[in-house]
Amino acid sequence: MPVRVMSPWWCSCRWAAPSGRRLTKGARPARRWHPGGFAEEHAQDAWFACINPSGVGPRLYFQRVPEGKAAKNRLHLDVRVGTGLVGEERLAALEAECARLVPLGAVHVRTLYDGNDACIPMPDIEGNEFYIG
Repeated sequence: MPVRVMSPWWCSCRWAAPSGRRLTKGARPARRWHPGGFAEEHAQDAWFACINPSGVGPRLYFQRVPEGKAAKNRLHLDVRVGTGLVGEERLAALEAECARLVPLGAVHVRTLYDGNDACIPMPDIEGNEFYIG
């Protein structure tokens, strides 16, 4: 899953934690797509990727672009937390994950809670939204 950002290294490090992925290693040319999930700091810091350690699920591929985010995301990622929990238990699980991610660069803007279900929309360090839910 490609994500266009101004700082691929910084964003990939920050997304590895909430997504349960890890940065991968290996030399690949910066302008060539590589489906294997390898990443290395290129001389121009052109791209990094992170993958699920079990090899399941999409690779998050962070590619450098010269411009910052200009409009609302047309896609956001949901970070699943507290699956199967409801009410106060679910809210507590989401708030704990939120507290873990804030020191990593995410921003807690608000918590949405209706007494049964909850989610926490958060922007990453470049303003790209994701939801803890």
